[in-house]
Amino acid sequence: MINSSLPELSAALAARKVSAIELAMLFLDRIDRLNPGLNAFIALDRERTLAQAKAADATLAAGTAGPLTGIPLAHKDIFCTKGWRTSCGSRMLENFISPYDAHVVEKLTDAGMVTLGKLNMDEFAMGSSNETSYFGPVKNPWDSSRVPGGSSGGSAAAIAARLAPAATGTDTGGSIRQPAALCGLTGLKPTYGVVSRYGMIAFASSLDQAGPMAKSAEDCALLLTAMAGFDTRDSTSLERPAENYSRDLERPLTGLRIGLPQEFFGEGMDADVRAAVETALAEYRKLGATTVEVSLPNSGLSVPAYYVIAPAEASSNLSRFDGVRYGYRAPEYGDLNDMYSKSRAQGFGAEVKRRILIGTYVLSHGYYDAYYLKAQKIRRLIAADFQKAFESCDVIMGPTSPSVAFAFGAKSADPVQMYLSDIYTISTNLAGLPGMSLPCGFGANNMPVGLQIIGRWFGEAKMLQAAHQYQKATDWHTRMPGGLS
Repeated sequence: MINSSLPELSAALAARKVSAIELAMLFLDRIDRLNPGLNAFIALDRERTLAQAKAADATLAAGTAGPLTGIPLAHKDIFCTKGWRTSCGSRMLENFISPYDAHVVEKLTDAGMVTLGKLNMDEFAMGSSNETSYFGPVKNPWDSSRVPGGSSGGSAAAIAARLAPAATGTDTGGSIRQPAALCGLTGLKPTYGVVSRYGMIAFASSLDQAGPMAKSAEDCALLLTAMAGFDTRDSTSLERPAENYSRDLERPLTGLRIGLPQEFFGEGMDADVRAAVETALAEYRKLGATTVEVSLPNSGLSVPAYYVIAPAEASSNLSRFDGVRYGYRAPEYGDLNDMYSKSRAQGFGAEVKRRILIGTYVLSHGYYDAYYLKAQKIRRLIAADFQKAFESCDVIMGPTSPSVAFAFGAKSADPVQMYLSDIYTISTNLAGLPGMSLPCGFGANNMPVGLQIIGRWFGEAKMLQAAHQYQKATDWHTRMPGGLS
């Protein structure tokens, strides 16, 4: 059961080969046994989970179940979940119990899915390795001495270790795709605005986007179909007709044009990653696709532009955490200003403070035009580069991460090196495009390598088709870390 796809689990539930309660218990018992060594889950409520499973069983018995009814999943702890602790991996919100559900949580609950718990993450989604969480780092199930990627590292580790069949994640600069690559699973960031951000604790509002993480593209298509939809409570939510993202999965790839940006295949990519990606591209050619060279000339500016825009928005979004209304408050202080200062100094970790300081600086008088405004102009150029590239291709492919998962502490002392971990993913967020990562082999130390697919705006179905056809021809997505059976 732990290796079953979501359609297989749905069929087993519908045929009453297993009940939703039995399925939930299977994963809860596995979490109890394996999570202490991985630290993927940071909030569990067995009673609440089993109550949801019981309700799902009633729906199944009534014959009104949908394709996801009774299937367990877990939520990244950035999503407000009613009655659950929602900490965002921080001391600031360590004891915050959400009074409402995020739109994503609502949609998946309405689809009948059963919540197993909340997943560890980099503090306020700021990190590429899941080393900044107040609750300690998440371990990569393939090698516990290595990082799982971030910020959705808890989501990636939980799926890779088969602690959950699916999970939610968020992607601001690669935080779904990069951990999916480092842990050997499939993760998808939709077009900006396709999935509502309501109830998703904000990091950088013009970049944040929720998406699904699972073992396969087929699973992600089912999840995205349930997650997407217009929401009046989110001013950036797009009012579009509902889509079935599974609709094109079985279409062959004959005639598919794959763009290969020369900037993604230059210096900086490790040789083992390059070999796995090139082997995957050769497989795509066997499946009937053709490859063409394209150029994204401004992609090299994506990291500096991102690390101006994202901290600026974080500085604004995190100003609400002041110790007054909710969240951490310093136990001892003199006056109001002292309370603000001490609460934020004690409640935020080092990486969050670093980004708040950078963001406040670039927004300050005299520096706004020199940094923030210029970064926004570069952002527009990056989007224009993609628009031009898509004139000659249907999807763009390349590596998700320049290396396989690195050891704990390898980059934590050098923020710039850590930021460069997202060099291939950030431009997609700046342009608002959809992107996904899927496993395409193994590199050094038998660690997973991810292939990135970038689609046109609202081109999720095309990306999922390309990923699914590749996964039908290969078995990388079915591989499981050893020693976790």
